[in-house]
Amino acid sequence: MKNKIKFLVFLFVLTISQASFSQSKNDGNWVKIAEKTVGFKSDKDVITPSGNEKKVDKIKIKCVQGTLKLKKVRVEMFDGEKKEYDAKGVGVLSKGMSSFVFSLPGKNNTLKKVELEYDSVGALLITKKAKIEILGHTIK
Repeated sequence: MKNKIKFLVFLFVLTISQASFSQSKNDGNWVKIAEKTVGFKSDKDVITPSGNEKKVDKIKIKCVQGTLKLKKVRVEMFDGEKKEYDAKGVGVLSKGMSSFVFSLPGKNNTLKKVELEYDSVGALLITKKAKIEILGHTIK
């Protein structure tokens, strides 16, 4: 029984390390679209990228300070196509953590805006406000 548990733990570690290795090879084309500081309440923000930041095919949200509970992510493309992602599977993001990658609709489309719904987790005077970055994967 102990050997089976050790083997399963080994397989789990191997799977995680391979996933992070394969992800790091494709991580080179991420650019920062926006940065937001989140107050200690539920909030909704609309972010409009500018310049080269519009030509992205994927986005992800990275927490660089504090703790954040992501609820929904909505994107709108310049051709009018919209998509909403339920971000509840992402859960709570703490400093240094990133959300799943959200693939944007359409091929070679241009991002018009990103709308985020979230809660900042923490208490005034005890923890820092959450600060997030929205990263976009550039189209080659």
